[in-house]
Amino acid sequence: MDDGWDGEWRDEISPPQVLQRLQSRYGDQYRHDNVILSGTHTHSGPGGYFQYTLFWITSKGLIRPALNSIVNGIVKSIDIAHENMKRGRLLVNRGTVENSQINRSPFSYLENPAAERDRYSSNTDKEMVVLKVEDEDGRELGLISWFAVHPVSMNNSNHLVNSDNVGYASYLFEQEKNKGMLPGEGSFVAAFASSNLGDVSPNTRGPSCANTGESCDNPQSSCPIGGAAMCMARGPGKDMFESTRIIGQNLYLKAKELYEKASQELTGPLSSAHQWVNMSNVSVELNATHTVKTCKPALGHSFAAGTIDGVGAFNFTQGSVEGDPFWDQIRDQLLGEPSNETKACHKPKPILFSTGEVRNSLGMQGSLLWAGICHYIITYHYYINIVIITISILLFLTSSLSQNSTQDLPRGPEPPLFNVTSLTLLPSLSAENAPANKKFGDVLEEVRREYQEREVAEVTFVGANPRNSAENATEHNFLMVERYSNLSSRWQPVLNDASWDTRFYWTKGSRGQSNVTIEWHIPAGTEPGVYRLRYFGHYKKRVPLFRIITVPFEGSSSAFQITAP
Repeated sequence: MDDGWDGEWRDEISPPQVLQRLQSRYGDQYRHDNVILSGTHTHSGPGGYFQYTLFWITSKGLIRPALNSIVNGIVKSIDIAHENMKRGRLLVNRGTVENSQINRSPFSYLENPAAERDRYSSNTDKEMVVLKVEDEDGRELGLISWFAVHPVSMNNSNHLVNSDNVGYASYLFEQEKNKGMLPGEGSFVAAFASSNLGDVSPNTRGPSCANTGESCDNPQSSCPIGGAAMCMARGPGKDMFESTRIIGQNLYLKAKELYEKASQELTGPLSSAHQWVNMSNVSVELNATHTVKTCKPALGHSFAAGTIDGVGAFNFTQGSVEGDPFWDQIRDQLLGEPSNETKACHKPKPILFSTGEVRNSLGMQGSLLWAGICHYIITYHYYINIVIITISILLFLTSSLSQNSTQDLPRGPEPPLFNVTSLTLLPSLSAENAPANKKFGDVLEEVRREYQEREVAEVTFVGANPRNSAENATEHNFLMVERYSNLSSRWQPVLNDASWDTRFYWTKGSRGQSNVTIEWHIPAGTEPGVYRLRYFGHYKKRVPLFRIITVPFEGSSSAFQITAP
């Protein structure tokens, strides 16, 4: 079973918890060797669910509600799939997607041999593969689409949790197939997954200097004034929201075309092979005199420079082959100097963090092979070694499949599970307060009485920390757009917090107070009528005996009219 979820990195904490929950429900039906957790990918998801220091340091440690939400969502999706399992057919189709990607490291690509580059018409892979899923009677069940593009149309100034361009493509497809349903509620599932997206950007206008507007398409991605920090790529739209919509719509339209024309049926048996591999210590003998090996993981100075899709800080630049004495000294004092072996193995990359050699109870960075990419910063010789070794491992697994001997595969060293359940610098949530003469959910700034399409309906409430809801609700909508039905004399939900046109902003104030602003960006074609915006939350309340409890609440704007243009 393959379960996709929107995340940038698949971690090592959630799979064991997912499998434990599945085994409590279904016995040994779902196991390590037949459950694949595959992220559909976004760079705008919640953090705090990793076990490796390098990843959770920016989220101030493990955030248990974030991890629980991921585990609960994965298990729920598998439960639904299990309950609705049926025999079906798989149809595949392929096509080319244009105007949706660029290579964000074109100078590195030019280091490939000319003979290899001549085999391709572009420096990115433009092929989309669509797998159409239907039951034996031809009823539509869903699709999986693979395409090479990073979900970074929403840049690193974004503070909204969202699924970016591939998520918008999925949203459009599912809204079309699940008519009248809120996002996530229909039976048709459209997953837009990642293929070979290593250095493929959706920001098709390329890099330019934010302060001068001139191009910074150079090997260091650096500007004459301001350096690398000023060099940023831009998408096709006027802002990141429009760029996300444009790229996502391109993916949706091509996937829809391929889906509707899919006719090649996939038939035959299905099998799988699984093995853990410690990629920090693998050797392959090429011949009697040559052996290639992997290195312990280490991040170079160029890693800290980021990319044109998300620049780093300070004076780091891409393509660095020399270290900086200032940063090297700080590294040595905090983490220790990299060993000569690691320096030689990664040469000519200057090492900023020797993550595979940190001596503490927690790992800094994973080094096991799984279906994904760990890092992009790599040297030429190490790249060759990795390719050779990875091909060798895959050939070994393929051989076991062809010989029907997967049961004899060595299991390999499982990734370590560190005890990080209590490692967090995020303070516990304390009691919250509403302003004088107000209660949670009261309106502070009301909507207007009337709007037209392409305007923004906006309301601000007395709010509470959204983490309260994450900790105390297994399924929760923070907002709802409702339309009044004259036929039923009831309010009917039309949008929720997963809808593309709604936005939820939480603003922390002082003295335990905070506000929540809900926006509805009214799209063209919205049906005229009477609407309202609703808010659902939880607040912390202090009760006797020094206890703090969580209390649910809700609020609603006044009704407003949307008129025809």
